[in-house]
Parts: sequence; structure tokens; C-alpha cells
Amino acid sequence: MSRFIALDFETADQGRDSACSLALVMVENGRVTETWHRLIRPPRARMLYTHIHGITWDMVAEQPDFGHIWPEIRERVDSAPFLVAHNAPFDKGVLAESCRAYGFAAPLVPFVCTVKAARETWNLRPTKLPDVCRYLAQPLNHHDALSDAVACAEILLAAMRDGYDPSRQMSLSR
Repeated sequence: MSRFIALDFETADQGRDSACSLALVMVENGRVTETWHRLIRPPRARMLYTHIHGITWDMVAEQPDFGHIWPEIRERVDSAPFLVAHNAPFDKGVLAESCRAYGFAAPLVPFVCTVKAARETWNLRPTKLPDVCRYLAQPLNHHDALSDAVACAEILLAAMRDGYDPSRQMSLSR
């Protein structure tokens, strides 16, 4: 259970297919072994969330779209025992909708949510990413996909050290 991929998407607008940034953090044997991050050109030039993540159309206009990025990471994602995200239903939805928009099947890899893990392990409320990171003294540049994904990986690793079993969520997330 100590091998997984933490991921984080940033989106351009309300559409779940509007990924404009994606980070993957590979974890093996209880530590981060590799990171991957890309800016993504979303399907529309409507950048409604620049005020949140700082990503502008000029930054992504010449970047590859999700359809070009997915083949680069598909095998890695598909071979992960599970994926981890903070508020996993959001990232799972973005991944599924982005795959669908470009004609790919969404991966069947189960998701584990670090919001649930933090609540169950430490009885934290609120459990927004900055709150959990503050509790764990985990550095965070919130809404930077790579920083968020690293933080997510570290949250699950800390929860596992404190006895959390991520397999409890996996049967529910398929």
C-alpha cells in the first residue's frame, strides 16, 4: 500500500473538462520518488479561475491539450494501485471528463480522498488543504498543482503512519 500516485488538477472554468494544469506525484516505499507537472491548454479560452490559481490564457494557449498529454501519462496512471487527491471527487471528475472529451476511457484506478483520511485519522475540521497542511506543518503554495499534489501525498503518508488504511476507501470509490 505504500505505492500510489497523488494528483491535482487546476481548471479554467466550471467545465470538468477544462483542466489547465495537472501534477502527478509518484510515491513508493513511503516516500515521493518522482514528480510530473504540465500546463494544459483547456478546450475553451475562458479562464474564469485565474484569480485562484494564477494561470492565464497566455500561459496555456501554446501548451498541449489534454488529448496530447494523456498518452504520456496513461500507463503510469493505469498501473498505480490507487490515486490520491484532496477532495477526490473533484479530481476524479476532471480526469474522467477530460478523458471523455478527447475520446479516451477514464481509468478504473480507485481514488483515495485525503479529506476523508484527515477527518478519520485526526478528526480535523475544517479539512481544506491549507488547514490540513497547517496541522501537519506541510509547506503549501495552494492552487499550484504540483505543490497541492505533493501536499496530498504527504498527508496520506502521515495518515498511514498514524494507522490509516487507504484500502477502506478503495472499495467505495470504484
